[in-house]
Amino acid sequence: MKLIKSVKVYSPEYIGLKDILIAGGKICRIADKLNIPDDWEVEIIDGEGLLATPGFIDSHVHILGGGGEGGFANRTPEATLSGLTRHGITTVVGCLGTDGYGRDLTALIAKIKGLREQGITAYGYTGSYQIPVRTLTGSITQDIMVVDELIGTGEIAISDHRSSQPTYDEFLRVCADTRLGGILSGKAGIINIHLGDSPRKMDMILRAIRETEIPSTQFLPTHVNRNAGLFEEAVEYAKLGGTVDFTGNEDIDYWETVCDEVRVSTGIKRMLDEGISSDLFTISSDGQGSLPLFSPEGQFLGIGMGQSSCLLKEVRECVQRENIPLEIAIKAITSNPARVLCLSAKGQLKEGFDADICLMTDDLNIHTVIARGQVMVKKGEPVVKGLFE
Repeated sequence: MKLIKSVKVYSPEYIGLKDILIAGGKICRIADKLNIPDDWEVEIIDGEGLLATPGFIDSHVHILGGGGEGGFANRTPEATLSGLTRHGITTVVGCLGTDGYGRDLTALIAKIKGLREQGITAYGYTGSYQIPVRTLTGSITQDIMVVDELIGTGEIAISDHRSSQPTYDEFLRVCADTRLGGILSGKAGIINIHLGDSPRKMDMILRAIRETEIPSTQFLPTHVNRNAGLFEEAVEYAKLGGTVDFTGNEDIDYWETVCDEVRVSTGIKRMLDEGISSDLFTISSDGQGSLPLFSPEGQFLGIGMGQSSCLLKEVRECVQRENIPLEIAIKAITSNPARVLCLSAKGQLKEGFDADICLMTDDLNIHTVIARGQVMVKKGEPVVKGLFE
């Protein structure tokens, strides 16, 4: 058992100065002041001067590594436990990307199982960029139904020169099969969609919503801030009730000089100013994914790598740069992805929910990270959780 004393609680809504009692990996009580019997063995965590938020959910991480667009030497390394938890991430959703051949679903699921054994919550998507989707069981629907770790399909690439250039009918079949898998299994059945730089933007998604019974809630288009034109279409999509996923960037000051990528905090402020609900955007890191830079002719110029640290950096910019209240900004990496991905007992600090908690200083730096009731990171102490860290 653990008792966090006198901490400012963002659930993600701010509910004041509270004590939080944790037992069995769950939040048992949140109250103004909790008195614990003397004969109880309870670890006391002093929360004075700190604020508590739900643990962060990163819905798009290449946990096996990514890359390869510039050749084998450009393959990026796997995610590590400490590489996630030290930045507040307690739930991660793994995906394959451009390379669904050198890395496959068996390896992805093995990595997910490993992260679970190390103490955090992990899920994944079946498939990769390509259509037809390379599945584990031979069926998208069956993958989602019978493989506990898989909650949807992705990242499926459209409007990108690296995609498999699927037809609309091929794309629609993937969406329908994914939705059915979610319905039959009680999972999200989400279609995580990689959007590229093509002028076609979100055409296939918008057509599917207009012409079929598949609702916008089944789609999670990502990289919507990769260029200004795509972002404008994403704003209109959100006005129709669709959720959009911003990709965080630790090096946005550089990327703004070489392309018209939209800064996350700027984009979120714009959406809020347009009257779009604060429930309709998420932020993910594209962690470990390669960030290739191509010339207008498609020639590979260089590569970087997505960083899981960008989630908190983007929230901090929302608060400090754009004056967005923390209780709104933090939803993008807590309650919003939890709802979109149908992750029960995640994304909020509530009694009965999983004890995934980030304790931060007032300037939004990580102090302590708790995942399923276990302290994973604590300021001033070395990271020891996880083999090979």
